[in-house]
Amino acid sequence: MAPSIPPTFWPIEQLPGLSLAEQRSLQSCDIQTTADLLNIARTTSQVEALARQLRCPPKFVRKWAALANLARVPEVGCTYCGLLLHAGISSPQQLAQASPHRLHPQILRLHVATLRRRDLTPTASQVSQWIHQAQRL
Repeated sequence: MAPSIPPTFWPIEQLPGLSLAEQRSLQSCDIQTTADLLNIARTTSQVEALARQLRCPPKFVRKWAALANLARVPEVGCTYCGLLLHAGISSPQQLAQASPHRLHPQILRLHVATLRRRDLTPTASQVSQWIHQAQRL
């Protein structure tokens, strides 16, 4: 069995899809990193409390927490966590169970459909590396 790898955490402003106002709201709640967000939004009641504090729907906090959780996989980071979430992968545990032969074509279709550029799509070997890292977290 391969040794585990440490998760990677990022400044909250690097999390994709957050507006400047949302970043500031999170920072005003002392959430500076993706680790801070994951620590404060572990349970449903914590998510709901944070959503009340931020004055936003709980689904936003759940989405941000899912992105932060996926970004823990070093090679995924904040660059590809949104792509994985839109492809239906919502956690490193789910990524660890994914088949690279099914996930890569799915990501390719999604990327081409949204960006209209095949050249920016992660390679099959990158997707395999993400799965391998997720298994080792």
